[in-house]
Amino acid sequence: MIALDDTDRAILKALVADATQGAGAVGRALGLSQPAAWRRIRRLEEAGILAGRRIDLAADRLGFGVTVFLGVKLATKGRVSLEDFERAVTAIPEVQVVQHVLGVYDYRLRVTARDIADFERVLRRRIMTLPGIGNVEANVLLSEERLPGPLG
Repeated sequence: MIALDDTDRAILKALVADATQGAGAVGRALGLSQPAAWRRIRRLEEAGILAGRRIDLAADRLGFGVTVFLGVKLATKGRVSLEDFERAVTAIPEVQVVQHVLGVYDYRLRVTARDIADFERVLRRRIMTLPGIGNVEANVLLSEERLPGPLG
């Protein structure tokens, strides 16, 4: 792990706010030259602190108006391998996130659908037919607040 200074933290905050920015834009915003900003960004990437850059899609504007979080408990852990379940669930395009968790449920899924009827179709035809599926609990997302994360 590398030591981060205030400039590194400012670069990370700038990229969290807009990951599409290039080194020139980040440098201008922070009073750095483009090459200096690029070197720092590259160092953060090489250290594994910047693990990638993502673009957030507006799912509702793409016609996906419903997001549901599912808690999934496998029927019997010994009868189906976790790898088989994970391979099958990640093949479902509506499943956006698969998290293996500790607690009441074995997995937490983030599922997007066009509407509730579309979600019901995905649930019945795809999710409930997964290998080893047991109990499923659904929570429909009403609103989401994005927080800046550990940097502030």
